[in-house]
Amino acid sequence: MSTTTETAETVTTYAPSSETLGAVLARADRPKRPSALAASLTFGWRAVLKIKHVPEQLFDVTAFPIIMTLMFTYLFGGALAGSTREYLQFFLPGIMVTSVVMITMYTGVGLNTDIEKGVFDRFRTLPVWRPAALVGMIFGDVLRYILAATTIMIVGLILGFRPEGGVMGVVAGIGLLVVFSFAFSWIWTMFGLFLRSEKSVMGVSMLVLFPLTFLSNVFVDPSTMPGWLQAFVNVNPISHLVSAIRSIMAGAPDMPEIMWTFIASAALVTVFGTLTMRLYNRK
Repeated sequence: MSTTTETAETVTTYAPSSETLGAVLARADRPKRPSALAASLTFGWRAVLKIKHVPEQLFDVTAFPIIMTLMFTYLFGGALAGSTREYLQFFLPGIMVTSVVMITMYTGVGLNTDIEKGVFDRFRTLPVWRPAALVGMIFGDVLRYILAATTIMIVGLILGFRPEGGVMGVVAGIGLLVVFSFAFSWIWTMFGLFLRSEKSVMGVSMLVLFPLTFLSNVFVDPSTMPGWLQAFVNVNPISHLVSAIRSIMAGAPDMPEIMWTFIASAALVTVFGTLTMRLYNRK
């Protein structure tokens, strides 16, 4: 009995106080705060892992582009160009733009879903660059854009699309499309922050995307349209993007259209990226 009492007293005597523990923790080397790029890439990898665990998310970047390409090629090809092969040379860069740009809305939908689940409340408490979660999410979606564009290009090549710009023209065209899509997706991150539900985000997105993609030069030459519609098509940013990518893949880059696309992309990031950050910080 006495031995037990002595042991307890010994343990009590040598038990470290809270002050001692605090001093030890203060002296310990803490890990360095991750850089903005490292934090963003980490959250981007999270977006990729979400695709891994829910592979159904790849439907919109694989099956949807294939359906769009086949449907419009064989529905309109013979009527508009005399043959599906000739129409495909004009149509494929446009449908690639349409499919990828429409996929950008899922950035806002995914953000809204994470906010509703409280995931972003946890992210805001982490000692990392504050916008990293948003930027990383868009970085992860870039992979979806590349997959969708590559899928359409493979289907087009099988159907008979032959870009005169060769491999470099195709790669450069897809690269320009990804740059614009990255910038364009900031619009949906803004909507994802202040709209109340993912259905609202999707509804507003479709309301904006359908006029932009269908009232453009994707499907037909604007010269065949009424004058009032041509006026809209000629200032439509999607029309400028399609013209730029068509010229690159044809091996004759249209520099004014390419520069217009880069300037528009920078403007989108500047305006909507700033608005998104303000909404995110106030939420």
